[in-house]
Amino acid sequence: SPLATAVFALEAELIARSFPHRPPSTTCAINRDAQFMPHVDSGAGLGQSLSLFVALGDFLGGHLVLEHTAFDCRLRPLEFDGFQLRHWTLPFEGERFSLVWFTPA
Repeated sequence: SPLATAVFALEAELIARSFPHRPPSTTCAINRDAQFMPHVDSGAGLGQSLSLFVALGDFLGGHLVLEHTAFDCRLRPLEFDGFQLRHWTLPFEGERFSLVWFTPA
């Protein structure tokens, strides 16, 4: 589909610019206006790739918190281990999308 093609083309561009060690992902979660509570990712987790995260949209706030450090990921990609690090979304105003690329085990 055109959307899937665009989503994975964006990941390829992010990898080329900032994460040259990262292999392409097989999966991407797309979230709209989602504010997640503190959690670690579920699933098998054994062999799971690191997550590549970026937030898009017209919003204020909405930082991604890893353990106790907040990151402004609006147009600033971040790679992290969602199976090991507790993470959540701070409150935000406006329209916020987040894309999370990963490869399941």
